[in-house]
Amino acid sequence: MNNLGVIFRRELGSYFATPLAYIFIVIFLVMASLFTFDVGGFYEAGQADLIAFFNFHAGLYLFLIPAVAMRLWAEERKSGTIELLMTLPVSRSAMVLGKFLAAWVFVGIALVLTFPMVLTVNYLGAPDNGAILTGYIGSWLMAGGYLAIGSCMSALTKNQVIAFILSVVVCFLFVVSGVSMVQNAFSGWAPQWVLDTLASFSFLTRFEAISKGVLDVRDLLYFFSLMGAWLLATAVVIDLKKAD
Repeated sequence: MNNLGVIFRRELGSYFATPLAYIFIVIFLVMASLFTFDVGGFYEAGQADLIAFFNFHAGLYLFLIPAVAMRLWAEERKSGTIELLMTLPVSRSAMVLGKFLAAWVFVGIALVLTFPMVLTVNYLGAPDNGAILTGYIGSWLMAGGYLAIGSCMSALTKNQVIAFILSVVVCFLFVVSGVSMVQNAFSGWAPQWVLDTLASFSFLTRFEAISKGVLDVRDLLYFFSLMGAWLLATAVVIDLKKAD
């Protein structure tokens, strides 16, 4: 546990050691506000809620989260510092989990900084703050899913750009698997259980349920299982590529 804490603090501190962290946070806050108030038609809707805010998170994360995740392992391998990490008395699981948790907390900080939006809707009306809270929880869990996938993609290559592209592609597949257009494309020849399985893997399907104020255990298990599976895959890839 101590080793995990060391890795976590090292990684979280490294985010704020460069201007990149602040640039990411500013971009996230600006884009979230833009999508909510301009593109999302917040004022036109005439309702004091954050539905317009959460509706864009899956698409917003599709590019921003891989940008955070691409450096997790690709940078270590390119700079050669991964060899130093491997010599430390730290388990592989502590390395993978520590790096992931640091990135997840960093994204969580960016998400918390959108809190003025909550104050805004409460000033304008009487929103369902319970649904807003579950929306934030669902958004953070979805970000964790993106990050876990990005962590594995980052471990596959030394090139951060390639890691970014791979992460975007894989995350995109997890997003669109529940979209009606994709479902319709398979409905002509695939049995219903295949369609249901595809939909169950979708970030959108799970996140939409949580953002509506319903914290279903199955949705929570989905996100934690997804994160666990991809982080396990990350550890396997690191072991396979440690000689590269």
